[in-house]
Amino acid sequence: MNIEDMLAPDAIIPRFEAEDKKQALRDLAEKAEGLTGVAAGDIYAALLQRERLSSTSLGRGIAIPHVKLPGVKKITCLFARLARPISFESHDGEPVDLLFFLLAPEHAGADHLKALARISRLVRDPATLEGLRTAKDVESLRSVLTKPLTSHAA
Repeated sequence: MNIEDMLAPDAIIPRFEAEDKKQALRDLAEKAEGLTGVAAGDIYAALLQRERLSSTSLGRGIAIPHVKLPGVKKITCLFARLARPISFESHDGEPVDLLFFLLAPEHAGADHLKALARISRLVRDPATLEGLRTAKDVESLRSVLTKPLTSHAA
């Protein structure tokens, strides 16, 4: 699964302002409402419930808040680079500055997992993380996000 297939138009936010995790989730849910047609309150409530299970932070300043919801027609991803890192109850204790916000249709089991795996592979690459943190604008962020991954498989 390619990230460009799930990255919604106007879904890259190079300087996202949020004081805390709840505000970040609420504000991204509002943006996602316009992209998916699903009510922001429903998205936000589902994300809070998901976060209660376990933080969606991967560590190293990265989080992938994600949820499957009725009404979502296709996998939709937003990317936000925070202006100031925020606490995300990360397992490594580090604040988060890169957010991948992923919404999937209710019955998108395998595709949802593939989307999470694709983002996880993307952020494992130190050069990609550096690019996401230093890109100057939306176009350069899109370029970093959509560059082909090189395989390191043996």
